[in-house]
Amino acid sequence: MTVASSSGTGEFSRLLTGYRVAAGLTQEELAATAGVSLRALGDMERGRTRGPQRRTVQALAAALWLDGAGAAVLERAAQSGRPRSPRQVPAQPTVVAPQTAPQTAPETAPAPAAPLAPGALALPRDIADFTAREEALATLAALAAEERPTHPRVVLVSGPPGLGKSAFALHAAHRLAPRFPDGQLSLDLAGMAPTPLSAREALGQVLRALGVADAAVPAGTEERAGLYRALVRERRLVLVLDNAADESQVRPLLPGSGPALTIVTSRNALPGLESVHRQRLGVLSPAEASGLLARIAGPERIAAAPDATDELARLCGYLPLALRIAGQRLVARPQQPVAQLARQLGAEENRLDLLETGDLAVRPAFELSYRKLPVESRLVLRRCALTAGPDFTAAVLAAYAGLSPARTELVLEQLVDAGLVQPDTAERYRLHDLVRLYAGERLAVDETPEEVADARSRAGRRLLAQAAEYGLRFDPDHTADDDPADPSGPPPVPLTEAARWLEDEYPEWLAALYEAQRAGRHREVIDTAEAMHWFSDRLLSWDIWGEVFRLSVDSARAAGDRQAEAVHVNYLAWTYVTCLHRYQRGIELAGEGLELARALGDDLQQGWALTYLGSGLRQLQRHREASESYQRAAEAFGAVDSRSALIGRLVTLRGAATCLRNLGRAEEAVESRRRALAGALELVERWSSPLMHLMAAMTAHELGQDRAALKRWPAAEKAYRQALAHFDAIGRPDSMTKTLTELGTALIEQGRADEAREILTEALTDLSADGGRHGRQHGRIAP
Repeated sequence: MTVASSSGTGEFSRLLTGYRVAAGLTQEELAATAGVSLRALGDMERGRTRGPQRRTVQALAAALWLDGAGAAVLERAAQSGRPRSPRQVPAQPTVVAPQTAPQTAPETAPAPAAPLAPGALALPRDIADFTAREEALATLAALAAEERPTHPRVVLVSGPPGLGKSAFALHAAHRLAPRFPDGQLSLDLAGMAPTPLSAREALGQVLRALGVADAAVPAGTEERAGLYRALVRERRLVLVLDNAADESQVRPLLPGSGPALTIVTSRNALPGLESVHRQRLGVLSPAEASGLLARIAGPERIAAAPDATDELARLCGYLPLALRIAGQRLVARPQQPVAQLARQLGAEENRLDLLETGDLAVRPAFELSYRKLPVESRLVLRRCALTAGPDFTAAVLAAYAGLSPARTELVLEQLVDAGLVQPDTAERYRLHDLVRLYAGERLAVDETPEEVADARSRAGRRLLAQAAEYGLRFDPDHTADDDPADPSGPPPVPLTEAARWLEDEYPEWLAALYEAQRAGRHREVIDTAEAMHWFSDRLLSWDIWGEVFRLSVDSARAAGDRQAEAVHVNYLAWTYVTCLHRYQRGIELAGEGLELARALGDDLQQGWALTYLGSGLRQLQRHREASESYQRAAEAFGAVDSRSALIGRLVTLRGAATCLRNLGRAEEAVESRRRALAGALELVERWSSPLMHLMAAMTAHELGQDRAALKRWPAAEKAYRQALAHFDAIGRPDSMTKTLTELGTALIEQGRADEAREILTEALTDLSADGGRHGRQHGRIAP
């Protein structure tokens, strides 16, 4: 060792440089960590600043991981360089370590960490009845198991309000505590407060909790962040940063390296936060929700009312906060049956009021997020409550919001990031049930009844216009050949796209249809239903057709339009026979339609009324009467020159053939069906549209059935395969599943079991893939 007297001018600079080199830090790193400027540090190491203030020396010592003795040596060296008053006594000689290898700064590891400040930012208590989230907890446990992680471990737990993100993070921190012996801290960043905690203030609280004295806490945010990163570089601690507002608040609080684990919770997705493990929480499963209620209210009480518990969980939307409130209400009312609380929550207008107990409430949780939104985002969220379906597209919502689809989509993505809107399938969004109720409340409070009515009307008109446009794409009398697109405008929408929109958006256009009728816009109702009637053939088991055509019949009568009344009464008769399977009522409606058409002298509508009359009679096994009705229908269609009449004649021919088979006259049925198939194939040649291919497919299928009735299995197989070819031409609709099944039977009858197995497997696969989403079949062209 060497001895330097107080008269030496370079002790502090030599010590500081030696400690820094031994610690492996650059000047930039030390400056940032200690919270001093790079220029000031350079002046100190060059000897220009010989005696910095005590607070600066303490920050440097902490950043260099000096122990008490080393820090004292550095302080004495600084003290010797500070200006003295005339009365001050010269300092005593100071023992200085060699410049290149200071003994107080180990080369391989910093000195032991200072103890945490007692009680500072300690974890709140864990929740004893915490339920579920096992997969997410396992993910965190696996992450925490890494002894020497390559990168700092940061987990972002995000999701909508009420999902229990804070409870999850604290529960995880408690479970992982044994792996982090250097401490467990939790800090509420107050992200939903009017003024969230600043990153600077948050760093100050964390530094004090880590044992840094108030006087040693740097003033600036960057300097505090640097000191924090230096202090946790070798510490195995877990830090919960709860309720984060945004990326800028969180980023300075993240370690630069080391074994610490940081768990951040936020309602916002914080998409700009880099290199983090994202854990997005969702609602509980029905079983998990029932389990949480059981742990809160008691397993015996919940087990005694399983159906009521299931309903209660559903009404809570499987949201942990709502479930906890419901459970606590049951605890506070030990005599209340579970079914009574479920019944009370069943009233939507009271649900959010009931989901409040003590200081727990659902509505304020949503309110905090709503108040943070920009004005435009609030509008879009409110207008979400006007949509009729469980999910929606940006284009549909744009009609309610009065914005462009592109702008609406942008705002929806912002609402997704804010945790108030959930992405569903591709290009579709949804609201949690309780968020939808809250959005409806805000709609009633923040907008006038006139504004809401105007939004509904504007959206309804736009939706019905689009539904009519797409529905007409399936009308044989409104094909692209008849109505070519304007060369300067967009091309007609493809049939597959039109069908998908009509199917996916039916809750919206159906609600708009009801709204139009209530508003007295009867022509709009009639025209929309008229445009839909051929499309309705694709979705036979949709109960909504009864609603659609009942609305159009009522509007026709309200408008005094007898022609429209005759047409739509026939559509309603078809619905009752083919979709609702209420044959007697269908026969009665067909009779009404027939009388109206006769009074108008309308041969086409007489033909359709007699066709639906025959179909109803056939379903009641009154085959002879049905055959007579089909014959009269064919005569009426023969007097009309239109595609609809051509299709009608084929439908009646097929219906008559089916009656022949059911009457035991299979040979005659085969000949009649062959004529029908020839006619269908002629229509395919003339107008190669999906409807014509579907007609040919259904007729070939029925020919296969006729031949199967005669045990002519090879001929039946041929007819079934011909039907499949036409089904393939229109995108394999689910009605071909029955053809595949009957083809399998024909193959079995021929001793070709392996081929039959493949065909039947294909049928099962097609049926499973569709999932019976709409129970689609084809009915208007089926006799």
